[in-house]
Amino acid sequence: MSQSGHKLTSIDTLLTEEREFKPTAKFQAQANANDQEIYEKATSNPEAFWERYARELVWRKPWDKVLDWNPPDSKWFVGGKLNITESCLDVHIKTDARNKAALIWEGEPGDKRTLTYWDLYREVCRFANALKSLGVKKGDRVALYMPMIPELVIAVLSCARIGAIHSVVFGGFSAEALSERINDAEAKVLITADGGYRRGQIVQLKHDADEALKDCPSIEHVVVVKRGNFPIHFQENRDHWWHRLIDEADFNCPAEEMDSEDPLYILYTSGTTGKPKGIMHTIAGYLVGVYATTKLVFDLKPNDCYWCTADIGWVTGHSYIVYGPLSNGATQVMYEGAPNWPDPDRVWKIVENHGVTVFYTAPTAIRAFMKWGEKWTVKHDLSSLRLLGTVGEPINPEAWMWYHKHIGGEKCPIVDTWWQTETGHIMIAPLPGLITTKPGSATQPFPSIKAAILDDDGNEVEHGGGYLAILEPWPGMLRTIWGDHDRYIETYWSKWKNIYFPGDGAKIDKDSYYWILGRIDDVINVAGHRLSTMEIESALVDHNSVVESAVVGITHELKGQGIVAFVTVGGDIRTSPELVDILKAHVVKKIGALARPEQIIFAHDLPKTRSGKIMRRLLRDIASGSVLGDVTTLADPTVVEELKRKYEED
Repeated sequence: MSQSGHKLTSIDTLLTEEREFKPTAKFQAQANANDQEIYEKATSNPEAFWERYARELVWRKPWDKVLDWNPPDSKWFVGGKLNITESCLDVHIKTDARNKAALIWEGEPGDKRTLTYWDLYREVCRFANALKSLGVKKGDRVALYMPMIPELVIAVLSCARIGAIHSVVFGGFSAEALSERINDAEAKVLITADGGYRRGQIVQLKHDADEALKDCPSIEHVVVVKRGNFPIHFQENRDHWWHRLIDEADFNCPAEEMDSEDPLYILYTSGTTGKPKGIMHTIAGYLVGVYATTKLVFDLKPNDCYWCTADIGWVTGHSYIVYGPLSNGATQVMYEGAPNWPDPDRVWKIVENHGVTVFYTAPTAIRAFMKWGEKWTVKHDLSSLRLLGTVGEPINPEAWMWYHKHIGGEKCPIVDTWWQTETGHIMIAPLPGLITTKPGSATQPFPSIKAAILDDDGNEVEHGGGYLAILEPWPGMLRTIWGDHDRYIETYWSKWKNIYFPGDGAKIDKDSYYWILGRIDDVINVAGHRLSTMEIESALVDHNSVVESAVVGITHELKGQGIVAFVTVGGDIRTSPELVDILKAHVVKKIGALARPEQIIFAHDLPKTRSGKIMRRLLRDIASGSVLGDVTTLADPTVVEELKRKYEED
């Protein structure tokens, strides 16, 4: 209920965007999807649509039934037998792709390695045999806590090769967070490294792993990759060097035959309360989903050089570094370190040096590139790029336009993708050869995905804002929360009967385009109107002095909630009380007086996780005067104290 006692049936949407960008005739002609019929056929027969792509993959035994749907439980490609690594590796080494580059890796210090599909296949087989020598078998859980090095990809695929369930924990998480995830999964083996590099500093992964393992009784063995010559504690009989294990391992490891619905991995995502949720994905539906979306959304061709900048500790890295690109036989770039080390042009140097053609990154990164300025992009030839993508959160229109102009040279289609850890693969995104794009919009659902905007009662909103909902099952959907199926049902299926609730607000415009408004938790209720923080942030970034903003709600005696905006300005801009007034007026002009911030706080940076996401929870704590929450995953914890001080001054 709202502060005024009225039931809230939708989200007010005030920001409009009229700019449109059509695919060029040249791009459309060569696109993997260039006929609108793909949408019509997928809508009329979704199962046949997914079957088409399933047939392009490797199966030991074909499925008996495409979908068994017993809400909220689904099974895809029922009765099928396969091993996911045979579609990612074995199939390619039997073709001319055998000696094609699979991974072009660059470490932060500048070291480089290239692995062909043949190299990758052999390394996966060797490490899979090493895991077997440690007693790992089908169904066992293996935790991975590693830097972005080729061994992380190898380890993930090695687990899948022998039927072990992998659980990757982002290398920026604390020892406590690692311990919690290991214990929930009851992992048998931990794979880590002596360390990694981030902004020129050593990330002490083995040290943190040792701290975590003080309270992890299920761990029997620890495998350590020697990334550098970092001093570490080594526990005899428990700890093993990766290079010594594989020296003794055979280069041949037959893939374990798996059922289509056997678990592939557990990936933990934070809950609003309580312990993290172990999202569990199974093999066949997930593979088909990531294979098809990679092929169609990124329009991948055999001669492309593809780069997804995500960390494999997040689902984007699972789906669009490991399984999607490799099942498509792609050549891809993988980078270990920070985008601005040693200089803010590191990313563009890599794009130029490797001739990257398809580039997929987060809006947070794009806003950082904006902040650093075009002087870093113009130093490099980015003409190899032909397609750009965004992932992780809604992208504000001005960041989209900057990306279009300064990175894409006004010639590259941009695929703005909405999906989640839980969905497994892309759900809403343009097919770049078919869909006219609008800055800030994820445009339309992927073929066969049935999405809608609903109100509280489950009524469909034809135009305007409300809750994003998925009405029908899809192949890559999560099957459960590991060890807690009741929580799975309560979290995702209890808002409406037999309808998946992602927890995001969204709006739909007159052209039936979807605009993601962010988490429902980030909606602010001002005088009975529900306003999306994303729209207010976009209005602020629309002003030419602002490069990044984050908006939170605080308690307000009259309005229910008031708006506080944290703002980062461009490098040469001077902050002042006059600029505060100008920005408040700009928000009013763009989206109305309702959205006028009560306060604007300037900061040289905003608190972000090491994956680049703004931690709005901490900003809410600062704005409300609450005790600050956990900052162990922050990229720069000092930012919080500075913001707190500035807020108190204002």
